[in-house]
Amino acid sequence: MTEEPARPDPDVLLALARREGRGRLKVFLGAAPGVGKTMEMLSEARRRRAGGADVLIGIVETHGRTETQAAIGELPILPRTRIPYRGQTLEEFDLDGALARRPAILLLDELAHSNAPGSRHPKRWQDVEELREAGIEVWTTMNVQHLESLSEAVARITGVRVTETVPDRVLAEADAVELIDIPPAELIERMRQGRIYRPDQASRALRGFFREGNLAALREMALRRTADRVDADVTGYMRANAIAGPWPAGDRVMALVGADPSAEMVVREARRVADALKAPLVALHVEQPTAALDADAGTALRLAERLGATAETVVAADLPTAILREARARNATHLVIGRGQPGWWRRLTGRTLSAALLRQATDFTLHLVPAPAGAPRPVPPERHGLPPWTGWAATPALVAAATAVGLAFDGVVPEGALGMVYLVPIVAAAVGFGPVQGALAAAFSFLAWNFLFLPPRYTLAIAGPQDVVGVVVFALVALLLAGTTGGLGRSVRAARARMLGLRRLVEFSRRLGAAGDKGDLVQAIAEEASRIAGGSACVLLLLPPLPGESAPEPVLRASVPVEAEPDEASMAAARWAAANRRAAGRGTDTLPSAAWQFRPMRTARGLAGLVGLRASEEAGPLDGEADRALDALLDQAAVALERAELMEERARGEARAETEALRTALLTSLGHDLKTPLTSIRGAVATLRTAGTTLSEATRADLLATAEEETERLSRWIANILDMVRIENRQIAPRREEVDLAEALETAAGRSARGHDREIALDLGSRPIAPRLDPALLDQVLANLLDNALKFSAPDGRVAARVGREGPEVVIVIEDDGPGIPREDLHRVFDPFFRATRTDRVAAGSGLGLAICRGLVQAMGGRIAAESPATPDGRGTRMVVRFPGA
Repeated sequence: MTEEPARPDPDVLLALARREGRGRLKVFLGAAPGVGKTMEMLSEARRRRAGGADVLIGIVETHGRTETQAAIGELPILPRTRIPYRGQTLEEFDLDGALARRPAILLLDELAHSNAPGSRHPKRWQDVEELREAGIEVWTTMNVQHLESLSEAVARITGVRVTETVPDRVLAEADAVELIDIPPAELIERMRQGRIYRPDQASRALRGFFREGNLAALREMALRRTADRVDADVTGYMRANAIAGPWPAGDRVMALVGADPSAEMVVREARRVADALKAPLVALHVEQPTAALDADAGTALRLAERLGATAETVVAADLPTAILREARARNATHLVIGRGQPGWWRRLTGRTLSAALLRQATDFTLHLVPAPAGAPRPVPPERHGLPPWTGWAATPALVAAATAVGLAFDGVVPEGALGMVYLVPIVAAAVGFGPVQGALAAAFSFLAWNFLFLPPRYTLAIAGPQDVVGVVVFALVALLLAGTTGGLGRSVRAARARMLGLRRLVEFSRRLGAAGDKGDLVQAIAEEASRIAGGSACVLLLLPPLPGESAPEPVLRASVPVEAEPDEASMAAARWAAANRRAAGRGTDTLPSAAWQFRPMRTARGLAGLVGLRASEEAGPLDGEADRALDALLDQAAVALERAELMEERARGEARAETEALRTALLTSLGHDLKTPLTSIRGAVATLRTAGTTLSEATRADLLATAEEETERLSRWIANILDMVRIENRQIAPRREEVDLAEALETAAGRSARGHDREIALDLGSRPIAPRLDPALLDQVLANLLDNALKFSAPDGRVAARVGREGPEVVIVIEDDGPGIPREDLHRVFDPFFRATRTDRVAAGSGLGLAICRGLVQAMGGRIAAESPATPDGRGTRMVVRFPGA
């Protein structure tokens, strides 16, 4: 068979395709401040500009160093943008200027820098992302301690916590990384010479961050991170160009994790090998379609992840071929494998996995881990809930049934053809109980057929060559059927069980999506966990730690059955699991005496909660399939809880924003609508007090009228505020009685017209309309609407009002010919404190009138809407109020 030619890895090709059109990123990575990153970047930039490249300095921090200023030379510099902040002006990198200038290479110093408040992006590395999206190549500098994943380690080593960090993916996605490094002793000498910091700063730095041990540790971090980057570049190049590995450029260890008792020993041994070689570790599990249902490598894979390995699972029928393909794709150099417990036939024929790898893996170093001492032999699982002896008893019964059929047809069917009858019990035993029972059925069938039907009968002798050939063919066919059919039956059962598991996960996903709130969600998680585990289950969510405490406190939120509640000893296991983000309690290595087992629900943001399980006394540990289903449940539940938490945070944020908007509007309204009338009242009263006797009677009357009018205005404003509070708190209970709409509208219009010295055109209809409404609330609605129409129409403008019927409803329409309301504001005019800008002049008012109208109309069972324009010339506003008819 011709071997299929190697092809490039599609994932790598896809990643390369995503880079097309993006600007390149080159990072000058330093082990510590002062190693010369900026100097090296400027030196390389001058060389490129001398070669004709368009190089532009976006920003370079000289920190007052003359040699850095001299290194800039004649390189063009982009002017900085000025950002006002708290009474001062800050200078920052001009992102828009760089995008408009579009140089071939842009230099940006200090990638981890935080931009000034008011900038487009809070971090400089985000500016770099936008520049790259625009196709601009960027050169930048950063120190290794600014990598986000290393901030905690740097704080432990140096005692200084780095606050400005860069996500690791930025460095991983860079097109080139150049390590800038000098020995610690030389860097300390440069510090003493004042070439990095000022003398007063240098002396403090030498006593703290710039100690020789700290610098050596940072140097090792930088070298390791650069080596990892180079290793990733080599692996990516090999996979993109379909080059078969391994390349011995660096060591990489792969642990081959099976579903046997030695799997965890393999992982631990591989970790020791990787630590000795200072190499990365990958744990690989190859799942075969014919694997038994109880074959589970999940525990060993989780152990590998806890030990810092990358866990991978692939599905393949040919185990050695799949292992070698994955090892070459990941450029592994060392393979760690356990001896396992192969069957006697594989040991006899040399078809064990270790033997196959010894023959085929000539490019790798193999590490063979011995079987664990005293490891128990695996116990065959029960099938379909039947006891283990069922298969051994059913196999002779099936052969006996086939024999009865043969005796019934003896003399009718040739004895050679009767052998075909015995193939039925062989297939049935292999499918139902496995290949061992199938082989036993084949042996019984051969003996029965030979003894009862082949001449000479009732002996195990074979008469002639023809019978010998038939017997040999029958034996071979029977054994082949027993083996292949048994494997096929096991595959079918495994596939059926996995399909059922997938179906349950899909159904559970729908339940999670349909959960109404967080309470429904945690209850659904508890119910599904209880069904999978076959016992009691509960869900614990985490409260933030109290002051002085470092670990969150788990709190019970749902349980199945309702009375199931962890005791104090079990809650200690829950607290440990929450603090360490690992399983604890019964069946684990931590607090195994607890009655409950707690498993964490982990997300990228942290721990979403815990799922607690308590199995019944007679139930044992979860089998492999149930354990995998539970792991999938935990992953889905964690994502669902995180989504629910994010939705709650969004709702709280929107509520805060709305509250802030209302607060701002209220303060603005207070500042305007209280200050104006108070100023008028104070002025009138002061004038009357100081010059009251010298003023004419008309002037005094006018001042008193002004004070009275502004006092009434303040009273209306405070009444509006109180009405709005009552509406928001649903404290309005309208009384119902028949109200003559024509009379109510005429009364309200007359009162409003007198207050504005205007006339209102009324159309009261010809028939009486008397719906059951609250007269006082209706009068307040009409007064507000008419006052609003008069206020926003011109002094010589027209305001009209009418009542009528439209189908089963009664309608009140009030319209003006003012400037109207912008279309985008129509849906907001009934919001509290909102005031649409209709003209350059803002009319007096609090912005509560229409909000109060809407609340009162809805309290009486009606609805209100605004329409604009209301006239054919595109001007005016129409307010339409509808109530159920009488």
